[in-house]
Amino acid sequence: MLTYNTQQKPLILPEYGRNIQRMVDHCLTLEDREERTRCAHAIVAAMGSLFPELRQPENSHKLWDHLMIMSEFRLDVDTPCEVIDREQLSTQPQKVEYTQSPMRYRHYGRIVQEMVRKVAEMAPGPERDEVVLLLANQMKKQMLAVNPDGVEDARIFKDLADMTRGEIRLTPDMHHLHEFKAAPLPTKGKKKKKR
Repeated sequence: MLTYNTQQKPLILPEYGRNIQRMVDHCLTLEDREERTRCAHAIVAAMGSLFPELRQPENSHKLWDHLMIMSEFRLDVDTPCEVIDREQLSTQPQKVEYTQSPMRYRHYGRIVQEMVRKVAEMAPGPERDEVVLLLANQMKKQMLAVNPDGVEDARIFKDLADMTRGEIRLTPDMHHLHEFKAAPLPTKGKKKKKR
C-alpha cells in the first residue's frame, strides 16, 4: 500500500524536503557524538547544495540554524558556529512606535508637513525662498493626486500659510508654480493578424 505525504509527519521546514528531514531523523538516532557530528556536516552539505547562496561563509550559520530547527533542538553535535536556540526562535520583535498625532492636511502627508515645519524655522533669505518654492511645487503635485481636475496656486499658498501660522506667505501675482499634467496613456493599436 502506498504512503501519502498527507499521512506522514508534517515537515518542519518543507523547503528542504522529506529526504533531508529523514537524514536529520537518522542523525538523531546515532549514539556516537563524533559520528553524529560527521553526519550533521554531511546533512549541512546536502542542504547547501539545495540552496547554494547559503553556502557562502557569511550565510553558512543559517544552514546550521535550520538543522537545529529541523531536529527540534534535540541534536547534540559540535557546530563550527554559534547556532540559534529555542528561546531566540520564539522571541517577538520589538514593537515599532508610530507617531499617531492628528494630521490636518493628510493629502500632503507627514513628510511634507515636517518639511514645512523645518523650512519655517530657517532664516529668511534666498535659500529659504528657493526651498519654499520647491516645497510648494511638491505640495501641488500631491494635491493633484487627490484632485486631478486641477489645483489653483492660491490654494497651495493658503495651505502653506496655514501650516506655518503665517510665517511663509506667497502670493499668486509674485510666485508661479509649475503646471503638472497627467501623462497620456499609450494608445493601443490594432494588432495585425498573421496570415
